[in-house]
Amino acid sequence: MSLPVVPNITPDITLTAEDAYNMLLISIAMEEIGLSHIINAEAEKIQFVLGTLHACSEPGTMKEIMLINKEVRATLDTVLLEEMLLYRKLNTIVNMMHK
Repeated sequence: MSLPVVPNITPDITLTAEDAYNMLLISIAMEEIGLSHIINAEAEKIQFVLGTLHACSEPGTMKEIMLINKEVRATLDTVLLEEMLLYRKLNTIVNMMHK
């Protein structure tokens, strides 16, 4: 997976409006990449406790499964809030671009 390339910025900042919009969009994309890694880690937690992550792992107890489920839900609630913020940020940028 490749990461976006951010232009080299020197103390003499000479960005056009288009450059600024692109950098804002890149920042959203990078945050989305980070959130995707968090979601993947949460999925692996569930797979581990269910015993499906590795062929040799045993499933957890019902208590362990319920605890992991509660923790994953809390994390995904936080991810959802961040997604809503990124959506608002994106809408703001798009509206600014069309003025």
